[in-house]
Amino acid sequence: MLDKIKRIVRINYKWIICFVCLVLFLALAEDVFNHEIMNGDIVGYKFISTYLIHDSVTPIFKIITWFGSATCLLSLTLILFIVIKNKKIGLLIGTNLIVVTILNQVLKFILQRPRPTEYRIINEIGYSFPSGHSMVSMAFYGFLIYLIYKNVKNKYLKLFLISMLSLLIVMIGVSRIYLGVHYTSDVCAGFLISISYLVLYINLANRLILLKKLKSNNLENAEIKI
Repeated sequence: MLDKIKRIVRINYKWIICFVCLVLFLALAEDVFNHEIMNGDIVGYKFISTYLIHDSVTPIFKIITWFGSATCLLSLTLILFIVIKNKKIGLLIGTNLIVVTILNQVLKFILQRPRPTEYRIINEIGYSFPSGHSMVSMAFYGFLIYLIYKNVKNKYLKLFLISMLSLLIVMIGVSRIYLGVHYTSDVCAGFLISISYLVLYINLANRLILLKKLKSNNLENAEIKI
């Protein structure tokens, strides 16, 4: 029985991750919808305001947060589209950015959570939940991580690139809290819903590419290639 459960989990782990992240996001969204103040937001604010905020650190976090901005992500998308030989992959990267951005705006419009007002290092407009920088960065850089994992042959280069991009995603989220434009729950929710979205998007992207490339044969075993 245990072996059967392990086999099911091994085969369906990505859908389990998708489901768990979605449930956790909905739990946070429910609290936001009911205008409840979450303990994590209070703890996150007190920790950052007490231990992290410093004039020497602020410029670093401003640079980090730029990597999650529309300007940076659009520029990277254009560069990747030009550099990558397989233009289908370039289109998928661009489509991913557009779709997740629209999804983020829809969620913000539905929940309409005001941004924090305790302190503000930079100015931002719009609603707060879920964090757009966190959500879009997770989807954009997360998709690049997937492509690197599937296509880069050198294991040391692969590990380095994946580690750097993973760290960048986390630090972009932290930067939004540090700069005072998002609550901790905004960032966590952005990451969670983006992971669920990524599982669906990657699965769909693989199938769309392979349907055109292979027409029907052995769809499950093919992979995206740059």
